[in-house]
Amino acid sequence: MELITVLIDFILHVDKHLEVFVQTYGAWVYALLFMIIFVETGVVVMPFLPGDSLLFVVGAMCGAGLMSYPLAVGLLLVAAVLGDQCNYSIGRYFGPKVFQWEQSRFFNKAAFDKAHNFYETYGGFTIIAARFMPFLRTFVPFVGGVAEMNRAKFTFFNIVGAVLWVVGICTAGYFLGSIPWVKMNLDKIIWAMILIPGLIVIVGALKSRTKRPA
Repeated sequence: MELITVLIDFILHVDKHLEVFVQTYGAWVYALLFMIIFVETGVVVMPFLPGDSLLFVVGAMCGAGLMSYPLAVGLLLVAAVLGDQCNYSIGRYFGPKVFQWEQSRFFNKAAFDKAHNFYETYGGFTIIAARFMPFLRTFVPFVGGVAEMNRAKFTFFNIVGAVLWVVGICTAGYFLGSIPWVKMNLDKIIWAMILIPGLIVIVGALKSRTKRPA
């Protein structure tokens, strides 16, 4: 329970924790940031780590001169790309082992075919859009691997999505983080970055469940 409390406090006050870390450990903050982004995107059991809010705060700290913008963005970009590739590879490895259970209620050849066709048709958009969706950005590359999406196609959209996500949000933090109103309401902005994408996902899921087939 204490660990959960600490994690929630870190997510909601990531700016303060990172600033203390920089003052205490200096350049080691880059290794910490790399690990957080890689684990969040690359390990399917870690979807709760901060992503969007972390990138925004990193950009703001770069704008304040506490960190190097090119170094931070470069490392986080590499971490995001490698994380999704790792997640995809894990799904690709375990997918065939799961779907060979032909009589399974949840994992069978028909489910595999549907997932594969979906990712071959809409996988590119899904991978890019999921970058901006907490939880989804952790599971989408894994499912893409399970569905055996073409690796070259996945890699291309993985890189595009990572660039839009990392560079876009870090740059927004770089230019907006120094604005007094933003600094005063950063906790509310972090809540919004967590809740709004989550609500979009929930609403979309509810609509898809209640929508009747034509």
